[in-house]
Amino acid sequence: MPLVTTTEMFKKAYDGGYAVGAFNVNNMEIVQGITEAAREQHAPLILQVSKGARAYANHTYLVKLVEAAVIECPDIPIALHLDHGPDFETCKSCIDGGFTSVMIDASSKPFAENIEITRKVVEYAHDHGVVVEAELGSLAGVEDEVNVSAEDSSYTRPEEVEEFVQKTGCDSLAIAIGTSHGAYKFTAAQCTRNEQGVLVPPPLRFDILEEVSRRLPGFPIVLHGSSSVPQEFVKMINENGGKMPDAVGIPEEQLRKAATLSVCKINIDSDLRLAMTGSIRKYFADHPDHFDPRQYLTPARANIKAIVTHKLIDVLGCAGKA
Repeated sequence: MPLVTTTEMFKKAYDGGYAVGAFNVNNMEIVQGITEAAREQHAPLILQVSKGARAYANHTYLVKLVEAAVIECPDIPIALHLDHGPDFETCKSCIDGGFTSVMIDASSKPFAENIEITRKVVEYAHDHGVVVEAELGSLAGVEDEVNVSAEDSSYTRPEEVEEFVQKTGCDSLAIAIGTSHGAYKFTAAQCTRNEQGVLVPPPLRFDILEEVSRRLPGFPIVLHGSSSVPQEFVKMINENGGKMPDAVGIPEEQLRKAATLSVCKINIDSDLRLAMTGSIRKYFADHPDHFDPRQYLTPARANIKAIVTHKLIDVLGCAGKA
């Protein structure tokens, strides 16, 4: 099947109590690892590209990689999504360039300006058969072009969501309930330690999610900054020359709970980067005389596939839902 929008997959996810995984892609091996897992698990899939990924790999290369994935996975729906589009021009470029979904992130702007910018993108996108994700509230953390301090982050205000959706016409809404971008989502001071001495982040604000859902019944909600930062890969990195102390992610059981509510899309990025980096560091430590990229990228791709398989089954609950 050709690339699809997220409309139908979100409707099925909302009704079925699961979420669709949105995985950021930057190169061939990441695309292959994600799509091989989704194909085997017969799961719907969103492949998303950030402004930084477009600058790194080039728009055309990324689109063609995703188109190749569509050919290789003809039995699962795949959407191509712009993650954190910073302005109308970037969104327009992606709409004109073959994307089926775009995000306009004007969450740092005042409420009225956010509405104005989002509505402009929505009008152009809908005229071209493309769907739009918008954002209310600001997540802390660093990821590609997104850099928001903890002091500047803010939870979504449920009393604003109805007006925002009505005036913008957006198709899905990313909200801030305590997730955070990047692998260093929380400082040690923000966390507690469990009996094993592992840092535990503050719980997500499910009260906000539930109130937003009450005000927007049937409307798809999105969570950004939802990587779990698997500690086995943090350990693998640190044991092989890396320095990533106190990298903490969102507990998977909280993400699973969110997926059973109105959250239809969960973004996952840092987990894949950690899997790739840890795999490559370990490979070079074990094989210091090797130099062929095919050798060290093969286990990296395999670990990406394994972690995506786990997310599809155990966290998102979307395996078998294509």
